[in-house]
Amino acid sequence: MSFKFHIGAALCAALGFSALSALPALAEGIMFHDAYAITARPGAPSGAAFMAIMNATGHDDRLLGVASAIAKKVELHTHVADPNGVMKMTRIDGGIALPAGATHLMQRGGDHVMFMGLNGPLEQGADVVVTFTFEKAGDVEVTIPVDLERKAEHASGDH
Repeated sequence: MSFKFHIGAALCAALGFSALSALPALAEGIMFHDAYAITARPGAPSGAAFMAIMNATGHDDRLLGVASAIAKKVELHTHVADPNGVMKMTRIDGGIALPAGATHLMQRGGDHVMFMGLNGPLEQGADVVVTFTFEKAGDVEVTIPVDLERKAEHASGDH
């Protein structure tokens, strides 16, 4: 293994990043922390994934899209308030800016990965493979654990 790989792995360990979710992205300098996927209830036709995405590449980048074989459609989503103050979920057009050195939170009630038309149930403890497409870093494949027991820390937009 290369010296760069060992330094990146040590950095992830020192920062408390999950080795399993961060290692696939080390070559590109994009790291994922505390990733998990959920559904609102067993058998739900949709699900979501949440995480922190860190850009350690030294240059600005942009998350353009996501893909996964677990659903018919996978999109970047967020929550916005309509004119009446009612929160609605909507697709993010144009991607998500990820400045050099910054971390972007994908969290309940905010930006997240949305799985629509699941091909099968998300089961506790299973893994979901998601490909994140970045403007500069390219495609980064991440394995995300399903954690149906995880409670919202900022319970403003549970799916």
